[in-house]
Amino acid sequence: MASIVNPLPLALPGTRPAPTSATITYLKPPAPAPVAALEEEEMLRQHLHDIIAQRQLSALFQPIVHMQTGEIIAYEGLIRGPSDSPLHAPMNLFKVARANNLTVQVEHLCRKVVLERFAELNLPGKLFLNVSPECLLQRDAPHGETLEYIQQAGIDPGRVIIELTENQPTYDYELMREAVLHYRNMGFQIAIDDLGEGFSSLRLWSELRPEFVKIDMHFIQGINNDPVKLQFVRSIQEIADQSDTLVIAEGIETQAELLVLRDLGVAFGQGYHLGRPHSQPAKAVPAEVAKALARNGVAVYPQRGNEKNGASIVKLLHKVAAVPPSMSNNEVYELFMREPKLLIIPVVEDGQPLGLISRFDMIDHFARPYQRELYGKKSCRIFMDSKPLIADKDTSLQDLSFTMVQADAHHLFNGFIITENGQYLGMGTGHDLMREITQMQITAARYANPLTQLPGNVPINEHIDRLLESGTRFWVCYCDLDHFKPFNDVYGYRRGDDVIQRTGKILTDHCDPDRDFVGHIGGDDFMILFQSEDWEARCQAMLAQFEHGARDYYSLEDWERGGYLSEDRQGKKVFYALMSLSLGAIKVEPHQYYSHHQIATAAAEAKKQAKKIHGNSLFLDRRQQPAR
Repeated sequence: MASIVNPLPLALPGTRPAPTSATITYLKPPAPAPVAALEEEEMLRQHLHDIIAQRQLSALFQPIVHMQTGEIIAYEGLIRGPSDSPLHAPMNLFKVARANNLTVQVEHLCRKVVLERFAELNLPGKLFLNVSPECLLQRDAPHGETLEYIQQAGIDPGRVIIELTENQPTYDYELMREAVLHYRNMGFQIAIDDLGEGFSSLRLWSELRPEFVKIDMHFIQGINNDPVKLQFVRSIQEIADQSDTLVIAEGIETQAELLVLRDLGVAFGQGYHLGRPHSQPAKAVPAEVAKALARNGVAVYPQRGNEKNGASIVKLLHKVAAVPPSMSNNEVYELFMREPKLLIIPVVEDGQPLGLISRFDMIDHFARPYQRELYGKKSCRIFMDSKPLIADKDTSLQDLSFTMVQADAHHLFNGFIITENGQYLGMGTGHDLMREITQMQITAARYANPLTQLPGNVPINEHIDRLLESGTRFWVCYCDLDHFKPFNDVYGYRRGDDVIQRTGKILTDHCDPDRDFVGHIGGDDFMILFQSEDWEARCQAMLAQFEHGARDYYSLEDWERGGYLSEDRQGKKVFYALMSLSLGAIKVEPHQYYSHHQIATAAAEAKKQAKKIHGNSLFLDRRQQPAR
């Protein structure tokens, strides 16, 4: 009979077993907080009580500006603690308030201080008053005090917007709707802060249908250089248009950001470029902001380039049933016979891909004398390609394409195995890969030239249409290299690519990135859409730099004699002059043209005239052609 070592005593329900040598656990009591930390907590708690008792808070105001007119339509009220205090920053202030269950008291004091100071300064427009959802949702919190503060300050409730600022997740949406309805019934409008950053801001937008939404500054800063941020804000603006919501862009720090947002249709803006938070804020925007907003024209949107990584091969995945290596060749052959469209069968063991069996290889083997008799009952490994192409599902299409080009030709027909963490997922075909790569190249070339990475034909036409719709005056410059083809024939396409890339850089370097648009039509043809008034001086600088750098393209002998010999299309020796840059320009007045097609035709004609001039040249077509 087996003996039981250290048996555990039985325990009645609701009781604990008596400890034994096998069950004794020594629990360490929680380590006491360091004395210094406790002293600091107590100091901050007492300091917070002093701030509340003595109202040691001050209000700052940051302007909110109409993006079309430049008018200040509102101010956001902000709060600061004592300047020499660790609770000066509002984040620290409310962190300590939350730790001591004083959030409601501190927030109500903040509202009172902001409202009184707003009335005292007699600021124009509306006031955005910060309110946290956690205070709004406390049923035992005093209600009606905000309206009382407003009435005491002599402010019309219709001028106050309740701005919901999230510090913690909001889950009780039904209670939130009730609280918002309570404020709306008192005449307040509602705004949601930091859209795209908060815990539940998109859900709040859908639930509360606020009059205003503020887009978090992450999506605003650098929007003039980031097509993803541009698309995010464009999408938010489209939703806002459908839901009768006004959008406010937070964190605007540059003129370029401001103008892109204005062109996207964003109603209002806020940020250091428009005005910093101040105890006595200005009642008008800075002069340079007013000038920029009053100026006609359109911003230059960031363009998407050719992504180096691009889409992954998972989009090419086909579910193809695999066979184990224990399956005989006869059984695999029968599979092929039953499914005429089946061309490849993967061999997999315990999820690990081992190889591929080709339909045509197997049929070829079995068509030979005695092959079926010899190998029919043996493992299908015999006719398996044991070195297939295997790629993880996250591999980019470009990377796999490069690998396939470097591999043996039969892989293009056999295709490739797709895995996830080494486990078999499915198959992809070489045909699908080549089709997808070709389509990507066609699409990319329309949006960005692969050689220069400058915008292609689609963005060029889109920008022309935006300029035409804005009713602004601009200049179109068609740029072309003279004698480029014979140069390419004599010196090779690599040197020719260098010339095109350097030309694109020269054009870009002499343009204002916020006002002028440089596009690459294709080959050695470029187009510039100028809004800069000094466009002509910029063109002359381009010509001078191109001429100065041209000698780098040629041999010393060809440079000294001013050209080189090459055969024309009839095989005759012809002397070609050195390359030069021709710029054909037209001036576009408001309502003179109505489509990018008309612009392209007129610019191409100006380019032809420029090419008739020997050497580097600029031709401006001064004829004012009526729009057709």
